Amino acid sequence: MRHHPTNLLRYWKWIGGAVAGASVSLVVANNCTTSASSPWTPTKPSNVPDSFGKWDYNWDKREPYSLLKKPKRTQSKSDGATGGGDQASCDNDISEQLEKQRAKATRHIFLIRHGQYNTSGETDKEQGLTSPVGESQAQLTGKRLKDSGINFTSFTSSYTRRAIQTAEVIWKELEQDELTIDAHDPLLLEGYPCSPEPPVGGAHPITCYYEDGPRIEAAFRKYFHRASPEQEEDSFEIVVCHANVIRYCVCRALQFPGEAWHRLSLYNCSITFLSILPSGRVVLRAFGDVGHMPGDLHTTKYAVCD
Repeated sequence: MRHHPTNLLRYWKWIGGAVAGASVSLVVANNCTTSASSPWTPTKPSNVPDSFGKWDYNWDKREPYSLLKKPKRTQSKSDGATGGGDQASCDNDISEQLEKQRAKATRHIFLIRHGQYNTSGETDKEQGLTSPVGESQAQLTGKRLKDSGINFTSFTSSYTRRAIQTAEVIWKELEQDELTIDAHDPLLLEGYPCSPEPPVGGAHPITCYYEDGPRIEAAFRKYFHRASPEQEEDSFEIVVCHANVIRYCVCRALQFPGEAWHRLSLYNCSITFLSILPSGRVVLRAFGDVGHMPGDLHTTKYAVCD
């Protein structure tokens, strides 16, 4: 069943009403200058290098033109050919191929960071959600998703205990019996995607990035792409995982440098929401939203924030 636009409108109002409690404030720095050497123009409002890349519509390798089969080479009549098809039939063939490869639906992806967990645990089994903080965070996040009025179409979580517990609490609050937690995916495990820029103190050995980076990049490629041509209806997908994974995937989805992941911060059980349009464009609709939780439940990793 197609989700009516009014449901999404309700969600946008819902997001907007929580702006005051959002965990991220976007500050636009005014880099404009009146100097003759770098005047302000509508196409270059700041000192962005001329080499700054344009949007790559084939970022997911699913842009229809890139999937076209090369037409068979035909001989001209002067070469003695008797067949091969004319330009019109060739154009029709290309149009048909494009239509078959073109996405029709939008994928809406909700990335949820797990709740606060027992950081003193030495094993994954011991690093479950804390009570009452971690469990309450997950419950409130589930209620907020339920209040959106959206019928979610898929639910995936990381393989860690804290992520699985968070997913199970959210799933219970949603009360959507037809929805199941389809997978506990090890690709979504926490890790270090790449060496951050600028560098930070206490940086991890290069082996951490070497081992974790390809896996987290594989998770991005698995979960972030436009809908397949066979998908007729918009999808609303929940993924419960970890802060580093979410931060890196957001940078990659927006075609920002992946090394910028450490410049972003996420609270436990925050909601990050992106839409991947049929054209290949990506829209970040919410990042790190925690407006559904009171201030004393705004936590990062170790402690309750002031």
